[in-house]
Amino acid sequence: MLNANYLKEKLKSAYHLAFDALCKHEFVLTSKYQKEKDSHLNTLAIAKRLMDYGFHPPTVYFPLIVQEALMIEPTETEDKATLDKFIDAMLAIAKECEENPDLVINAPHTTPVLRVDETTANRSPN
Repeated sequence: MLNANYLKEKLKSAYHLAFDALCKHEFVLTSKYQKEKDSHLNTLAIAKRLMDYGFHPPTVYFPLIVQEALMIEPTETEDKATLDKFIDAMLAIAKECEENPDLVINAPHTTPVLRVDETTANRSPN
């Protein structure tokens, strides 16, 4: 609970907070602010960009009642240093959305497999 509320407070200025209340173990951000700048700056792009910073992307597009949902659910075993690295990455991505949107839109850049066509991958699995 402490970790989730810590992250929420640090990130709510850079991302739209779907529900501004004390959270239990998770909270939902959205890419609403980023999408207003460029329609391609969506939650999926932000999640993919997180991989370049060494973080496994959080659950996206759930719950379905929130458009562009990015569910942040830190475990209580994460130390403050790791939480701060995540905050730094999320804030850096928000800045990249402002200054260099193509960097985010075309992410990931450092993973063995780069951006895949997910529609084709789902329709023609290999």
